[in-house]
Amino acid sequence: LFWGADCPQRCPRPSLRAYVVSASSGSLAARSPDGDIDMKILRTPEDRFENLPGYDFSAHYTEIDGMRVHYVDEGDKRADPVLMLHGEPSWSYLYRHMIPPIADAEFRAVAPDLPGFGKSDKPAKRSDYTYERHVAWMHAFIETLDLDNITLVCQDWGSLIGLRVAAENERRFARIVLANGGLPDGNQKMPKAFMVWRTFSQTSPVFPIGTIIQKSTVTELADDVVAAYDAPFPSSKYKAGARQFPALVPIRPDDPASEANQAAWQTFGRWEKPFLTAFSDKDPITSGGERPWQKHVPGAQGQAHTTIRGGGHFLQEDKGPELAQVVIEFAAANPL
Repeated sequence: LFWGADCPQRCPRPSLRAYVVSASSGSLAARSPDGDIDMKILRTPEDRFENLPGYDFSAHYTEIDGMRVHYVDEGDKRADPVLMLHGEPSWSYLYRHMIPPIADAEFRAVAPDLPGFGKSDKPAKRSDYTYERHVAWMHAFIETLDLDNITLVCQDWGSLIGLRVAAENERRFARIVLANGGLPDGNQKMPKAFMVWRTFSQTSPVFPIGTIIQKSTVTELADDVVAAYDAPFPSSKYKAGARQFPALVPIRPDDPASEANQAAWQTFGRWEKPFLTAFSDKDPITSGGERPWQKHVPGAQGQAHTTIRGGGHFLQEDKGPELAQVVIEFAAANPL
């Protein structure tokens, strides 16, 4: 969602205990090895995901720290992966217009649902959601699937997490496409639009996910598409992650994630691999956020950075096929 500056030193990646999941009528209890209950886990009923428009992909699951994590995995499994990370409060449904053309271009199209979103399990308490934990979970995801030569496509919270994962695991990543996102470290003045959103997310008595997506797109979404964005969240108790994520964005230098994000900025200051920005022209939150990356990242020099016209904050919804084509052409112009 944002951008950052230079940074002092690298923070070590946090270690997480392994969890064992025990099922219990729609909710699960994640337990540590000593038997203490750590997290109550919610699982959205499968029938919520039936007949979603444009989303007929096979479901794949892996287990990370005792949670079932869902991902879309289309195309040749031997091909180089394009890893598409969604933001907040969306899920992999956001990439439904991009997955088929990327798979058709002979890539492996992989789009996970972050824990707390989509078809993935959802920790029930807001305190279960931390920035460091989500970075660690996505580290574990790419290691579990053994993804290499990754082209990362990231937007919104997908960039806050994905850029950290790439900076901390450089050998697995070949290219990066940053779209309407960034990596704040707490030293930047945040856009007014974000601060309004942050306040709303923490104070509004209602939190209508589909309507929030609709208000952040240029395209008028059909009712069944709005309903598809609501599908993972049958009630407010499933929305702990969606509620908590805006409060986790570093807005002060003493934020718990600031040091690690600053370290990632240092890494990107010497990042020679291809790096492309593809922001839209109608996003009040990330407008102008591409410029620091174009200047700071060596691998961004000489790339065909683009502004996608007619796209709002969730440009994958407004201009998914266009963004997919940008990714495909970028990969073709920067072969391994």
